[in-house]
Amino acid sequence: MEVMTKEAGTRVARDEEEIDLRELLGVVLDRKWWIIGTTLLFCVVGAAYALLVTPVYQAQAMVQVESRMPSIPGLADLTSLTGGGSSASTTEVALLTSRTVVGTAVDQMQLDIKAEPKRFPLLGGFFARRFEASTVDAIASPIPGFARYGWGGESLLIHRLEVPTSLLDEPLTLVAGEAPGSYVLLGEGNETLLRGTVGAPSEGNGAVVEVAVLRANPGAHFEVSKRRRLDVIAGLQEEIKASEQGKESGILRITYEDTDALRAETLVQKVAETYVRQNVDRSSAEAASQLQFVKDQLPAVRKQVESAQAAMASYQSRANSVDITLQTKGLLEQEVSVEASIQQLHMKQAEMDRSFTREHPAYRALMNQIAGLQARKDSFRRDVSALPDTQQELLRLTRDLQVSNELYTALLNQAQQLDVARAGTVGNVRIVDPAVVDMSSPVKPRKLLVVLAATLLGGFLSIGAVFVLRMLNPGIEDPAQIEELGLPVYAAIPLSNSRSLLQAQKRKGRHKHDDAAGQSHLLAKVEPADLAVEALRSLRTSLHFAMMEAKNNVLAISGPRPGVGKTFVAANLAAVIAQGGQRVLIIDVDMRKGTVHKVLGVGLAKGLSDVLAGSTLAEDVIAVVRGLANMHYMTRGDTPPNPAELLMHPRFEQMLGQLAAAYDLVIVDTPPILAVTDAVVVAKHAGSTLMVTRFGVNQPKEILLSMKCFERNGVQVKGAIFNAVEKRATGYYSYGYYDYAADKA
Repeated sequence: MEVMTKEAGTRVARDEEEIDLRELLGVVLDRKWWIIGTTLLFCVVGAAYALLVTPVYQAQAMVQVESRMPSIPGLADLTSLTGGGSSASTTEVALLTSRTVVGTAVDQMQLDIKAEPKRFPLLGGFFARRFEASTVDAIASPIPGFARYGWGGESLLIHRLEVPTSLLDEPLTLVAGEAPGSYVLLGEGNETLLRGTVGAPSEGNGAVVEVAVLRANPGAHFEVSKRRRLDVIAGLQEEIKASEQGKESGILRITYEDTDALRAETLVQKVAETYVRQNVDRSSAEAASQLQFVKDQLPAVRKQVESAQAAMASYQSRANSVDITLQTKGLLEQEVSVEASIQQLHMKQAEMDRSFTREHPAYRALMNQIAGLQARKDSFRRDVSALPDTQQELLRLTRDLQVSNELYTALLNQAQQLDVARAGTVGNVRIVDPAVVDMSSPVKPRKLLVVLAATLLGGFLSIGAVFVLRMLNPGIEDPAQIEELGLPVYAAIPLSNSRSLLQAQKRKGRHKHDDAAGQSHLLAKVEPADLAVEALRSLRTSLHFAMMEAKNNVLAISGPRPGVGKTFVAANLAAVIAQGGQRVLIIDVDMRKGTVHKVLGVGLAKGLSDVLAGSTLAEDVIAVVRGLANMHYMTRGDTPPNPAELLMHPRFEQMLGQLAAAYDLVIVDTPPILAVTDAVVVAKHAGSTLMVTRFGVNQPKEILLSMKCFERNGVQVKGAIFNAVEKRATGYYSYGYYDYAADKA
């Protein structure tokens, strides 16, 4: 028997590692109504959330950033080399959400002042949003007893709010007074800070408030707080989004989400306008700076022009107006062009020296361009050196004069352009689309998506919970698993839905005794046609043959743990056998928590503990079950302090011998084997021992451990009774006990 137990343990370990897809599907189908109910609950909660949550609206605007035109001669060539002509969207996005731009909008809208009406939890916002005002100033009537909450149409505009440092970011409460336009400002703990009226500043306890608009029912509460400006700006910098529409398009999209659609639209518009204004101011400042630089260069360039004119006049006077040949004229045009470019770039270098280091990429690109032009100039000099001396001198003087004239003319033109740009109000940024909000389509919540997500979440969680519960309590649900442990299954008893049984379960755990009602919960007596009773009749037949070779007619019924239904099986098996014409005695050996008397609907009088203590005789405590003349019972009696010692006393063995001779069958209901050792003591005196296991409760390892406990003490368990079997999706119910009962007349 021990070898069989070891083999059974090996099979159990192997089976626990295998995954049976059919079983997993069966687990889901068995709990389908629980899963469906949980999923529907999540769906309803999701729908309620989608309806009750405050909608979030998105405001958006579009601005265009145009490429800047060069303001200094030579800048166009420079930007082509450094890539400066591409869209600087990253820089503009940073400027859009800068503290200066956002802070200006915060100051203009006074967003550091929070003033909102208090709403009834969960439902207040829902009713307020659905309030339809008949006039502009209409306010929803308060619900009696809840006048402190706003139900729609309330408005509070605070023009000025100053509080001590200790009250910054602290919630304050403004209560509308009974008199029109009056109010009270309450601090923490509802202490009064000040009282005031609309349109006039009020002071008190270090706070200053000036309310511009107050429209609310008397007694309505508003949540008011003065927030730190930097915290508000930092929060908005995170929430305001700016992105470029298309690569290097120069089109920036500004978006912001808020529960107040008007506030969102106003904020986005303010940010866009501030950004444009800042761009204009920046362009004007740059133009003024460059204009000053050009004006500083004009006197020096004019002196160069005058010097070149004087040198040319002096030479022509000495040389008697020598003309330039065609070859010299071609060289002159090329050299003038190169020299003019070099002069312009040198001016740009002087300007960049004030803003960039010599290692800056733009500065290095400028120097590379100057070096390239200088190389071309050197190549021209080699060609010029081949000309006659008179032509060389004339070429040099003519070149200096033309270069100076072109540079001076360019500076004059640039000065005029910069002067216009400095005084102008147009930058390289403009608002393409002003801020707008689609009131009919909030971006959050997406109701259909929320309901769908909640439904899917409910389904996943419920299925996951089913599998987790199954993993935490992997009880046996197939009698074949018990037989694989080496323990034959004598009967599988279906779960009964009897009302009598349900009433007994409801009374279980109550302090008052069931005998007070005198109601018997013996299923074989109350509902003899129940499927569970039919299974017990089959067990009666199996026991008749199984006990033919037993040493006596005492049958011990035990179980691995409490709650498996061993008392139900023992009592109803005794009743079924008694109904078959045999004299049966059932003894409640569980002197700690025995419940045979509750099943039979009798009181807990003297019983087994009194007999074993020697205070009374067995025949004095044995009684007949009402309605079953062949069924007798012996209750557990009063709870003794030493149940195990009483069972080991010779009186117990002697009593069993006497009673076995007087009855056709003696059934002893023992305590759970894994709870106490009483079951082993009793089973040693019994001719046969059966173990009751419960469907979905007992685990294979638990049954193996129970079998080993009996084996170590020399008790062989004849077989198992599989109790409370339920219909499963995998197809198993019991050993063929179908719903076959007599038709009602």
